[in-house]
Amino acid sequence: MIEVKHLYKSFEDKDVLKDINTVFHTGKTNLIIGQSGSGKTVLMKCLVGLLRPEQGELLYDGRDIVKMNKKERKKLRTEMGMLFQSAALFDSMTVLENVMFPLDMFSNMTVRDRIRRAMFCLDRVNLTDAKKKYPSEISGGMQKRVAIARAIALNPKYLFCDEPNSGLDPRTSLVIDDLIHSITHEFQMTTIINTHDMNSVMGIGENIAFINHGVKDWEGTSKDVFTSDSESLNEFVFASDLFKKIRQAELASREK
Repeated sequence: MIEVKHLYKSFEDKDVLKDINTVFHTGKTNLIIGQSGSGKTVLMKCLVGLLRPEQGELLYDGRDIVKMNKKERKKLRTEMGMLFQSAALFDSMTVLENVMFPLDMFSNMTVRDRIRRAMFCLDRVNLTDAKKKYPSEISGGMQKRVAIARAIALNPKYLFCDEPNSGLDPRTSLVIDDLIHSITHEFQMTTIINTHDMNSVMGIGENIAFINHGVKDWEGTSKDVFTSDSESLNEFVFASDLFKKIRQAELASREK
């Protein structure tokens, strides 16, 4: 579990995050949503320790990353897995070598055990047959799956995903969403996803924090979205005619 308490972050006297309070739950897919420039990316960077807030607490199961020294933050980062917007794979490494990279860097495992762990992670994302291929030889969706395998290689407690569906077609996006969701439940990780993909919001949004102009405007589940009285959230989520119709149908069914 990660708790955010009274978090403030500013740049050049401009408040970007203002008194953010929220909880990201273990074993659930926690989503941060909001328009471009809303502050959600800054919040993610504060969470992983890339930015230091002016005020507030960021508690990882009771441990405040804001108050940690360099050595303590480095240790905490070994408990984190990162899935970047671009898969960020190393072009010169095979799929297997990419997944092994964090194990080579941060574990004391033998080579045999590192290979075994990497193969387990590749099997979990159904890519064992691609182990000898290079990133340029596989599709964008497969690259994202390799990136997921790499992100869970160290068996992290906390998984951070930055726009995991960026650049993917709708069908592949659903595959990635389902994979992240199932892995979160299987390994009981605290998963935080930064996204503005409404399919992700409706499909796997077990806990959603909506950031609007640096303020947490709303929080709830994907089901709660349909009955929200937050005008800014409704404008953001139901901007398309398709999602407006879905909301109207959902509200109509609840009135029956």
